[in-house]
Amino acid sequence: MAGCIKRAVRMGIDVGGTYTKCVAMDNDTHEIIGKNEVKTTHDHKDGVAAGVVKSFQNCMWENNISPEDVVFVAHSTTQATNAFIEGDVANVGVVGVAGGGLEGFLAKRQLALKDIVLDEKVGRMIKVYNTFIKKKMLTEEIINKNIGELLAEGAQVVVASMAFGVDSMGEEQLIHDCAKKRNVPVTMASDITKLYGLTRRTRTAAINASILPKMMATANATESSVKSAGVTVPLMIMRGDGGVMEINEMRKRPILTALSGPAASVMGSLMYLRASNAIYFEVGGTTTNIGVIKNGRPGVDYAKIGGHDTYINSLDVRILGCAGGSMVRINDKCVVDVGPRSAHIAGCEYACFLPEEEIENPQIELVSPKPGDPGDYVTLRLRNGKKICFTNTDAANVLGLIDKKYFAFGNAGSARKAMKPVADKLGITVEELATQILDKDFEKVSACIKSLAEKYKLDHDSMRLVGCGGGAASLVPYCAEKLGLAYSIPEHAEVISSIGVALSMVRDVVERVIPNPSQEDIRELKKEASDLAVSSGASPDTVEVHIEIDNQTGKVTAIATGSTEVKTTDLLKECEEAEALKLAEEDFGPKVTGIQLAEKTDKFYVFSGEKEGRRPLRIVDKKGFIKVQCSEGLVEKCKVKDYEEVVEQLWKDHAIFKTDTVLRPDFFVCVGPRVCDYSAVDLEQIMLLMNLDLGDREPEEEIMIIASIRES
Repeated sequence: MAGCIKRAVRMGIDVGGTYTKCVAMDNDTHEIIGKNEVKTTHDHKDGVAAGVVKSFQNCMWENNISPEDVVFVAHSTTQATNAFIEGDVANVGVVGVAGGGLEGFLAKRQLALKDIVLDEKVGRMIKVYNTFIKKKMLTEEIINKNIGELLAEGAQVVVASMAFGVDSMGEEQLIHDCAKKRNVPVTMASDITKLYGLTRRTRTAAINASILPKMMATANATESSVKSAGVTVPLMIMRGDGGVMEINEMRKRPILTALSGPAASVMGSLMYLRASNAIYFEVGGTTTNIGVIKNGRPGVDYAKIGGHDTYINSLDVRILGCAGGSMVRINDKCVVDVGPRSAHIAGCEYACFLPEEEIENPQIELVSPKPGDPGDYVTLRLRNGKKICFTNTDAANVLGLIDKKYFAFGNAGSARKAMKPVADKLGITVEELATQILDKDFEKVSACIKSLAEKYKLDHDSMRLVGCGGGAASLVPYCAEKLGLAYSIPEHAEVISSIGVALSMVRDVVERVIPNPSQEDIRELKKEASDLAVSSGASPDTVEVHIEIDNQTGKVTAIATGSTEVKTTDLLKECEEAEALKLAEEDFGPKVTGIQLAEKTDKFYVFSGEKEGRRPLRIVDKKGFIKVQCSEGLVEKCKVKDYEEVVEQLWKDHAIFKTDTVLRPDFFVCVGPRVCDYSAVDLEQIMLLMNLDLGDREPEEEIMIIASIRES
């Protein structure tokens, strides 16, 4: 590539249902250098990997990017999700192990998995075969005999799972090694999760094992093609929880990539748009993904696959079957529904993307886009024989809701001509038809937002909508106005998922059940999570670990994140106090008065205000991110050596006594460049966690302690 410009480039590729999009970004400034899209190659012999490589190579060539300038390359993948949807899975053989007596009797029943149904309607399932070995009988000879019997029955991959295997992994490792010697793909249950719950843990491992052959083939094809392009940095893969991992880790735990498409849009919203508190929408052609970012962290929950609970963390994304290209269903009186089928499923073009003169003599034809669908989806047959339809995008253009700068902007005149025969049939105006269409979407969207707001305790006045994806402008402005919320649709919204992939951090998670954890327990867990992040591709100097404790279940979670670079670049210019105040004012909303700077350090500002007798707070970092929202709280600056005394006093002074309980404040500590957050049932546990973060800091260092007053 003659004339290549020397620079450090990050590249992210997002595999969507229709298009695979690649974005190249300047590593130092985060400016977009270029982007490319190709049709997703579902039917290629190499599957979606072919499209990943093609978009990647196109983007490099078109933007004069030299292979040696690429410092980071990652892609999301629909492969795992599609494998489950399409039933493209391998038969699984489970080698279960347990001790003797009652423990062994109960464990044997829990280890004996039934076939895992993925889609009951069409009979898609993961076929499971089982064998069981008593722990005292576990030898290589016995293991090989049992593996041989499973393969003879029809198993193609193996799962090793032992009762209490999370406490002693040696037995599962022995089974793993025996399978590897026979070149049989294998998963250890304890590699997938460290949580108890034998059946659920084994099932999660079986689901992972079922896609190993497919995913390994994709990984090999993608990696070899990227290497052949001259790129030497490791290929990273997007996880469903918003992080990335090296492709070698994906070969062991491909299940972690499930739902990585929605995760990519979240991380783009979070890192590129500085959306630290928002409801985010990624509006595609067929589906809309909706989720939450709160205090700079996306909502995370366990994924369900085929309706089955797993131990796989993924972003808590709600997927709605209404989007930019959703078709309209009618009866003789009104709009019945919008979606879930989209225009491309019915082989139709959007009316608003056609020249107005082409919309001649449109005749209504009601169709079933796919066998078994209702027969009331609207299409229109034009004089030239072309079949088209109108969608949410057409309705929004008719109502003048889409600015010409947005991807979804189209010809409102064409949309109006196409919609008029249906409006006439229903006895309403075209504008009334457009409003009915978008109201159907709003019903679904508002119910979803209400559910998320309740789950994550979001303050309505502080909520805002961030619209991403090519169809964002077709839904977000209308829904925001109906909800009375602010919204934004950023530049490059149509490739926000690719941006999210390009900017993602390496992430890994360790979960264990540890009732009343000691400082040593948590220190060991932090080290385990940190080591995992390093093995997934993070540079050791960049890894940070966040600890969460669930006192009801005794579950302790260590979340490790880090960069692939030894030295992370300072990517955003610092904002001054006046700019930070403006950002806080926007986030507080119009109902908060008396906004002022309460405290600051060299890395953070804390602003306070007044609202209905409460004192809300916002923590803003020097890069302009709103790191924490508190409906009511207070801040105290102190030296590290005095933090225990300050926390103990806040703990006592701001307890709220209820009839059956005492509500204590949650705490945040601004120390150096980090905001550490802590919530626990007792003061001893708070101090334990704080000591892990503050114990090695200089005694005279100034920190800020924020107490968030709990209301319920």
